[in-house]
Amino acid sequence: MSEHLKELVRALHASDGTAARSLLREIPATDDDSLQELALAAANGSELGTTLLVERLDESGILHRFARGALFDESAIDDVVQDSLISVATGISSFRGTAKVTSWVHRIVRNRVVDHLRRQRATAPLPEDDLGPGQRISSLIATRATVQDALAALPELYRQPVTMRDLEGRPYVEIAERLDRSLGTVKSQVSRGRALVAVSLRDLRPGQAGAAGTSPRDTRNSPSTLNSASTPADSSASTADPSGAAS
Repeated sequence: MSEHLKELVRALHASDGTAARSLLREIPATDDDSLQELALAAANGSELGTTLLVERLDESGILHRFARGALFDESAIDDVVQDSLISVATGISSFRGTAKVTSWVHRIVRNRVVDHLRRQRATAPLPEDDLGPGQRISSLIATRATVQDALAALPELYRQPVTMRDLEGRPYVEIAERLDRSLGTVKSQVSRGRALVAVSLRDLRPGQAGAAGTSPRDTRNSPSTLNSASTPADSSASTADPSGAAS
């Protein structure tokens, strides 16, 4: 293990988001070893590890590349990436490190693609349980006080665009203009924010999380204690490893 990775592991153990992000700036987002360490930390209950894993997977373009291998429509690709991020964030406790995290993530994306295509083929309105993870989280944020509490715990970087999108119903273009951010940046921040809200909800309702196939997370590093350096979020999405086996 390189010295950079050793320092990253120490920063994750100490829940030092500032140090961890500084170290990650020196490492390409697609680096397998750093992604593996983030995934292992997240699987062991680190909220900081989960946050950084979500950010790095999104930043690296890995999820988009996997989805683009099966889909052509950019809107469909964005939906699948959103659903995949939520499944990664809420199902990371099933990751065992016996396989590369990118292989584990690839299976998640593949299953979310299958889910998306099944929904597209449906001729009748789908029940709520058949909506995609991203749609469900967006709906929950707009209607449930508990979810809004989880949203309030997000760092402002994510809280603002998610609030404007899911509570206020503003279009992405307007959000980008109001926040003076690019359209792609806003879409990415909404996607990451929803995934982190999903993690917080699962932690707030461990009984439901267990029923979904995951174990309750260690909440010692809760969103409120990591707010300056990380972020935080149940999802009624598929929270266990979508392939049905831990890796």
